[in-house]
Amino acid sequence: MLKEFKDFIAKGNVMDMAVGIIIGAAFTAIVGSLVADLINPIISLFMGGVDFSGMYALLGDGEYASIAEAEEAGAAVFAYGRFIMAIINFLIIAFVVFMLVRTVNNMKKKEEAAPEPEAPKGPTQEELLAEILVALKK
Repeated sequence: MLKEFKDFIAKGNVMDMAVGIIIGAAFTAIVGSLVADLINPIISLFMGGVDFSGMYALLGDGEYASIAEAEEAGAAVFAYGRFIMAIINFLIIAFVVFMLVRTVNNMKKKEEAAPEPEAPKGPTQEELLAEILVALKK
């Protein structure tokens, strides 16, 4: 059983998947930072500083100044603003990933479409016949 496990782990597909997951996690951090630190502030600027993540509806009794206070107090909240921000973040991340994949695919197409250098052309049929004629005359 140990040998089977070693064979399973050593297969290329498992290793490729592990590398993909690790790279994906690192890429997620980069794209998450891009969205949270660069794009969301720009969107917030155009929307008059509105931060959807602070929007909520209280599902019980009480008055709280913020969603954090309500959650700290253990009140039930309907955090629809966080959901809106999650949708916005998803759309931005999906667009960024789309642009990256599109760029990579275009680069691959250019590499594939690059014409191969032509092989040097040999003599034409007429030139060969002329050479044979010269050789026969000798």
